[in-house]
Amino acid sequence: MPGPDLSCEFLNLHFRNPIVLCSGVIGTSVNLLSRAAEVGVGGVIAKSCSLMPRAGHPNPVTIDWGGGIINAIGLTNPGAETEVHMLKEAREALEPAGVPVIASIFGGTVEEYGEVARVISRATPHLIEVNISCPNVADEFGTPFSGSCESAAEVTAAVKNATTIPVSVKLAPNVPSIGRIAAAVVEAGADAITAINTMPGMVIDAEAARPVLANKTGGISGKALKPIALRCVSEIARAVKVPIIGTGGITTGRDAVEMIMAGATLVGVGTAVWYRGVEGLGEIVRELEAFMRKERYTRIEDMRGLANQ
Repeated sequence: MPGPDLSCEFLNLHFRNPIVLCSGVIGTSVNLLSRAAEVGVGGVIAKSCSLMPRAGHPNPVTIDWGGGIINAIGLTNPGAETEVHMLKEAREALEPAGVPVIASIFGGTVEEYGEVARVISRATPHLIEVNISCPNVADEFGTPFSGSCESAAEVTAAVKNATTIPVSVKLAPNVPSIGRIAAAVVEAGADAITAINTMPGMVIDAEAARPVLANKTGGISGKALKPIALRCVSEIARAVKVPIIGTGGITTGRDAVEMIMAGATLVGVGTAVWYRGVEGLGEIVRELEAFMRKERYTRIEDMRGLANQ
């Protein structure tokens, strides 16, 4: 008896399975992206890049606080020009395996987002993910672009005007209505949505009487984020009709099933690499397949959005 079909379509792209490597984990080199592909993921997302190189924050930048991970790496990256070369090589390396390569970009102003998109497009990634959880340096209070429908839509339009490559806008969870922001970016031209980014948080060392991270605050990921991510993806799936890359707290195949049932087409996995190693990515694919066999699902599509009915 043939096994379940894990393949899925996302926009005009074919994925051998819905599990994709999240941005910001190990997507910093061709070798690491290739390693993720070798263990079985359906696609890979490179680490977010900016127009110019960025050093990031001083150590300590990442800790396991018990309920997950909190990090303040600070979007360290070599800059868009260098990233173009890496993405081109990655696409060539992963093409034979049929694994799509997704770029990820961010900026400090609306104009910068457009410029980064223009540069990165030279690498012809299969998709460009737009991280809008960054402070607007032109704003008096440095409010993240993800914080309002207007600013999120403005960034989306700037990126769409700068590239012909499909765009997925990555949304933040700490907003009053993520469904409204999703609708705003789709109206501005977004082809897809990635949700969610990490949740801002802080961990304090009581003996030292100060925050553990040098940056004081950081982004929470891992298991504590999963219920928030599922709620956000479900809300987005009911608000818009574009495909969703669901991310946040996915560490097992069963977690991936839950994300698909919330409405995701693809499932991004990141923090699981911290706990399970790169090989854990392939294990999650196999656990997803085992669940489908056990529950007699024949296609990924059969599970999508079931929790929203």
